[in-house]
Amino acid sequence: MSDTTSRLPQSARNVAGEAFLQARLEGGPADFPADLRDQAVPRDQDRVKVPYCGGYEHFERSAGDVEPVAFRWVGRTWVAE
Repeated sequence: MSDTTSRLPQSARNVAGEAFLQARLEGGPADFPADLRDQAVPRDQDRVKVPYCGGYEHFERSAGDVEPVAFRWVGRTWVAE
């Protein structure tokens, strides 16, 4: 187990048998909070959608397996009313 993974709580490392990894969200709005940039995501997930300011910020996984794995911002969608 890597040092980064070992720092995650057990619930983040393995929920219902699904392994998680530490992800770092890069890019996006300049005011996107720093505390939202570090996420635990399922290992097989290639996209992350984060609710933010009435919409969603979308991030896609970059190449590489070294944690934290980079997910780069690809766009924003708005919440439908």
